[in-house]
Amino acid sequence: MGSQKKGPVVLTAADREELVRVTTTGVHPASVIRRARVLLALDTSAGEIDSQDGIAARVGVSGETLRLVAKRFEESGGDVHATITRKKRDVPPVPSPVTGEVEARLIAMACSQPPQGYARWSLRLLEKHVALVEDIPNLDHSTIGRVLKKRNCVLI
Repeated sequence: MGSQKKGPVVLTAADREELVRVTTTGVHPASVIRRARVLLALDTSAGEIDSQDGIAARVGVSGETLRLVAKRFEESGGDVHATITRKKRDVPPVPSPVTGEVEARLIAMACSQPPQGYARWSLRLLEKHVALVEDIPNLDHSTIGRVLKKRNCVLI
């Protein structure tokens, strides 16, 4: 196997014991159990390992999954827990345009008198007026509705 030549998976006795515990006891996500089984199958500390095809057939995964788990084990510096669990995202992919200040200004606008010629605020009318204010980023009417609903602000 190509990735085994770069850095073989060598588990300590404690790591091996933890992986066996994960695969046999308790309730764990299927992906965690699958990765733990792959690591146990790729472990070279227990002796010679089978070919990539043999391991893939025995564990029930593809050769690509074997390669990716071995690569992640190497990248995590041999940390078993980091290899088998899901990687947590540091920050959301897109920061929300609605900050506390924007939310406060939006609620204040929704609670104020509607423009002349209108009996009440609608979400689309608020959207048009938010676009005119320079301090507030342009927000969609559905975003405005979510903000107002979150704060229990009902447009009447």
